[in-house]
Amino acid sequence: MTSYVRRAAAVTAGALALTLGLAVPALAHVTVNPGSAVQGSWTKIAFRVPNERDNASTTKVEVEFPTDHPLPFVSVRPVPGWDVKLTRGKLPKPVVSDSGDTITESVLKITWSGGKIESGQFQEFEASVGPLPKNVDALAFPTVQTYSNDEVVKWADAPKADGSEPEHPAPTLKLVAAEEGEDDHDGAASASPAAAPTVAAAAADDDDDEGGNTTPALVLGGIGLVAGLVGAGAGITALRRSRG
Repeated sequence: MTSYVRRAAAVTAGALALTLGLAVPALAHVTVNPGSAVQGSWTKIAFRVPNERDNASTTKVEVEFPTDHPLPFVSVRPVPGWDVKLTRGKLPKPVVSDSGDTITESVLKITWSGGKIESGQFQEFEASVGPLPKNVDALAFPTVQTYSNDEVVKWADAPKADGSEPEHPAPTLKLVAAEEGEDDHDGAASASPAAAPTVAAAAADDDDDEGGNTTPALVLGGIGLVAGLVGAGAGITALRRSRG
C-alpha cells in the first residue's frame, strides 16, 4: 500500500511540475486586471507588470491607449516612487463617440518611470477610464517594458488566428454587454466622472473573479493533493508498524 501511495505521489508531483513549467510563461505576461468590463461603463483597470529578469529591474512602463476607440476620460492613481505622465494628442483620424460627439484628441499613452520592480516582484499601475465603447468586444493596450540593463520588451502581439497565445500578447480588456435591465447608470456603468472612484473600488473587489489568473489556485490545489498523498502514506506506514 505504501509503495502504491508513493507511486501515486510521484506521478502527481510530476504532473504538478509539468503544470508549473507550462504556467510560468503565462504568469509573466503584462495583463489588464480585471480582465473584463461592461460596455458603456466607467471602470478602474490595473496594468499588472511582473519583472521577468533575474539580473535587471523594470524601470519604465509605457502603455498605449486605443485611438480607434478612444477613451474620453482617463485619470491615474499615484504610485509611490514612480513618476507618471499622461500624453494627450490628436488622433490619427476623428472618431464619433457613442453619444454622437466627434473626438479629435485623446490620451495616447501613459508612462510610469523612476521606480523599480525588482526580480520576483510585480507592480500594478491603475487608471480610471470611461465611458467604454458600447459596440466593441475588446480594447488592446500595447505596452513597452524597459529594464535597468536597457532591454526593451514590447507586449503588443495580437491573438493568433489558431487561438493560441502569442509570445508577447498585448494586455487586453474584454468588453461585455450589460445585463438585461442594466443601463448606463447602473452598477459599474455610471456615466459621470464623479462616480469613477466608486466604480474603481467595485472593480478592485472583482479582480480575482473577472480578470484574475486562476493558475495559482490550481497550483495550490495540486500542492495540497501531493501533501495529502504523502501524509496518507506516512499514516499508513505508522499504522502497520504499530500493529507489527
